[in-house]
Amino acid sequence: MMGILGWTHCACALFSGIAAPVFFARSLSPGTLGLARWRTGVIAFGLLGLASLGGCQPAAPPPADGASAVLAEAFAQQRSDVQVRGRGTVVKLLADDLKGSRHQRFILRLDSGQTLLIAHNIDLAPPIKNLRSGDTVEFYGEYEWNARGGVVHWTHHDPAGRHAGGWLEHQGRRYQ
Repeated sequence: MMGILGWTHCACALFSGIAAPVFFARSLSPGTLGLARWRTGVIAFGLLGLASLGGCQPAAPPPADGASAVLAEAFAQQRSDVQVRGRGTVVKLLADDLKGSRHQRFILRLDSGQTLLIAHNIDLAPPIKNLRSGDTVEFYGEYEWNARGGVVHWTHHDPAGRHAGGWLEHQGRRYQ
């Protein structure tokens, strides 16, 4: 969803959606029209204004892959602890990390060109079997920034129920 700063100026929509009801409400008192008519007028102007906001266009066309845009923004701003969902192509399989909690590791390339290390906890969720370079993997997890593109972890359920559960999907099967 695009924030209000991403929209071009829509003066008539903003006036009719925000200023007009306020102007109407202040210029005519409930005593002049009767309370029911006054409320109806304020609501009608407000709804008319909100409906006209549909004609506004985004300042730039939204990217085809919204997830890639969120990840690109998190990378550019060096943000971490961002819950993300996306899809990428496996470009490299890495050896499992067996120190501490065990993790299946591989690198995905997003459509945007950004790469991500996926660190999937295989003590809490099953590993993806038969994963190959060139396969497509969808993910939902927590993004952590690093200079190489970032890491997505928490791609599993949280047994304590304190963190959003994540997952990986490969060839129609969900691993969580």
